[in-house]
Amino acid sequence: METTNGSLNRKLRMALCGGGQGSFIGRVHATAAVLDNRAALVAGALSSNPEKAKASAPAYDISEERAYGSYDEMVEKEMKLPEGERIDFVSVATPNHTHFPIAKCALEAGINVICDKPMTFDFAQAEEMVAAVEKSGAVFAVSHNYTGYPLVRQAREMILSGELGEIQAIRSNYIQGWLRTKLEDSDQKQAAWRTDPSKSGAAGAFGDIGTHAYNLGRYMTGLFPEEVSCHLKSMVEGRALDDYGHAVIRMENGGLMTVTASQISHGRENDLFIEVDGTKKALQWKQENPNEMIVRENGQPHKIYTRDPNAPFMTPLAASSCRLPAGHPEAFFEAFANVYRFAYDAMVLRAEGKEFEKKDTIYPNVYDGAEGMYFIQQCVASSKENGAWLPMKYEKARR
Repeated sequence: METTNGSLNRKLRMALCGGGQGSFIGRVHATAAVLDNRAALVAGALSSNPEKAKASAPAYDISEERAYGSYDEMVEKEMKLPEGERIDFVSVATPNHTHFPIAKCALEAGINVICDKPMTFDFAQAEEMVAAVEKSGAVFAVSHNYTGYPLVRQAREMILSGELGEIQAIRSNYIQGWLRTKLEDSDQKQAAWRTDPSKSGAAGAFGDIGTHAYNLGRYMTGLFPEEVSCHLKSMVEGRALDDYGHAVIRMENGGLMTVTASQISHGRENDLFIEVDGTKKALQWKQENPNEMIVRENGQPHKIYTRDPNAPFMTPLAASSCRLPAGHPEAFFEAFANVYRFAYDAMVLRAEGKEFEKKDTIYPNVYDGAEGMYFIQQCVASSKENGAWLPMKYEKARR
């Protein structure tokens, strides 16, 4: 039985770009999108190779007639369908250099978009994307999925309410080890495009995972950046893009934020962790143990917050981001699905002809995505100037 999307009273119809044979993130998008039974995957352009695209469709239960050989064919043919059959949104789960043309094509047709990160190939494209979203009036979400964890949202509301006092220091790190060797030389698909400047963009590890660490600090604290000093380096000889980097960011309130990203640290998997120091309290959260958050206060026992939707300490937003009772682990797929869940709320309002929030959203939006691209651009530029301090203000991201 179909679930209800408000008064829309039907499932949203999804198309997937990317996700063909050998893809990781495409399958994640497809799973997260339907987790709450509010959408159905009905169409796709699953690969840049038309034959592979069509061959991948049965794995997603996409019918042959809606398994397209390219994204532009998909948009063109979907828009010719009756309004009650065509897709409502496109999920973009492809390498970085293709995000912009796919999303822009969908936006120009008035189709909503959920786009993987980093949002575009470079900041110039990001600015064009912002303009395209504003012109289309469509919903646009960026899959910074770590913002969807219940305890991340708990931390956000605790910080914004002033419980930690003034925020003076943020240390956000994403540490991996899978590129310790020159894996791209073995034609490993994920390594090959991520280390190729023509596909990944100007940054390697900092574009791939450093943007997650930066976004997490911004999302939790709401603080705006002012300047950045950055050092990026390729530790593996012959690698074209950085696999290690460190940035220091001066925040507008006078605090400091550090971002470290590594893909060459032995034994580290997806170790995204953040610490926030306030004048009253400090907190710590780790993605590999996402259902616990530690809160510290001098002279007091350390507190461990667990993900418990029925506990009185949980904020309404954090509790509503849970799907299971306490003690049953919730993690990556559920957090990813929370980005979709809140974007769906906006899509339903749009479909009903109602106004919806475009900037101050729970899900990461096009302005957050553009700020992430500005962060990458300024970090790369700073590193080339031996860590010179460069501006980090992106005015359109202001609420």
